[in-house]
Amino acid sequence: MIEKTVSAIGIVHSPFKEKFAVPRQAKLVADIESRIELFPPYDDLNCFRGIENFSHLWLIFDFNLIEDHSFRALVRPPRLGGNKKMGVFATRSPYRPNNLGLSSVVNRGVERRNNKTYLLIAGADLVEGTPVIDIKPYIKFTDAIEHADSAYARIPPPEMNVEFSDEAETFIENLDLGKYPSLVEIIKEIVSYDPRPAYRTDSDEHEYGFKFYEFDIKFRVMQRCIMITSIVYV
Repeated sequence: MIEKTVSAIGIVHSPFKEKFAVPRQAKLVADIESRIELFPPYDDLNCFRGIENFSHLWLIFDFNLIEDHSFRALVRPPRLGGNKKMGVFATRSPYRPNNLGLSSVVNRGVERRNNKTYLLIAGADLVEGTPVIDIKPYIKFTDAIEHADSAYARIPPPEMNVEFSDEAETFIENLDLGKYPSLVEIIKEIVSYDPRPAYRTDSDEHEYGFKFYEFDIKFRVMQRCIMITSIVYV
């Protein structure tokens, strides 16, 4: 058997600074913009010639933040409540033989800035620092299979109502939203899919938090409603 070493061609710069609250699938929060910084020699603009003709792209990436990189034959998909085990190859779990992930993203173009090449994308479910292994064009007539069956993931996960506390609203009112367009709507989208562990109950007393852009955002879940309790600078 021929073995080949796989190395990253670039790294993701994302508003998500930790893996908690990152959307569990690409495009769930479509407005989130990220960029991929390409490493030499893949930063050559010739590598991207013609990519502007594709609206969407496939990214192959490394689940680099998984603490335990061991292979698991059985995993617990969040869509099944984290209580039912499925074979790893019937899921998108990060606990895979090579810890590789696959995401479809919106292509927002390529730019060269400060002697670096960036691929601009939207809708990615990737955390800051994620290594990118490869980039491929999304081809509609082959990749979009109209009558495909997706078993337990046929429809998007249910969304919860999201409200902001007086403290969180005051913080946003004093924020320069020109620097963070659609921030309120994006925060609502992120937490509306309930980023808590799949085994959680509808309501609990714990306050959860995640880092997004330069903010530390806290929330609680009460009676199928998510309350953003506070937003502060990290």
